[in-house]
Amino acid sequence: MAKTILIADDAAFMRMMLKNILEAEGYKIVGEAANGREAIQKYNELKPDMLISDMVMPEMGGIDVLKEVLKTDPSANILICSAIGQQALVIEAIQAGAKDYIVKPFEQSNVIETVSKIIGK
Repeated sequence: MAKTILIADDAAFMRMMLKNILEAEGYKIVGEAANGREAIQKYNELKPDMLISDMVMPEMGGIDVLKEVLKTDPSANILICSAIGQQALVIEAIQAGAKDYIVKPFEQSNVIETVSKIIGK
């Protein structure tokens, strides 16, 4: 059975790009969220194998999403997306429990390698 992924990013273009990369590799995108609050609500509702979350989103950023999801699901697989130059936020996210991070603009091979390293195929 395909591994399920929820994508949270305020940019529709980024969600679509990630969705296309991941679906081409056989992953199932079970939901998308445009802000942090929506990401938490959909995570709790859908219980995906992985949440890919942008760092900077309206209403609630990636670090807060990470902390909230881990409160209810300590074993959650959360992958953080950051723009170049957000190293301090990436370090904070990893310390808060993110499994790994990917940098925008995405390298397709890097996305696939990182996701499969965390949740397999």
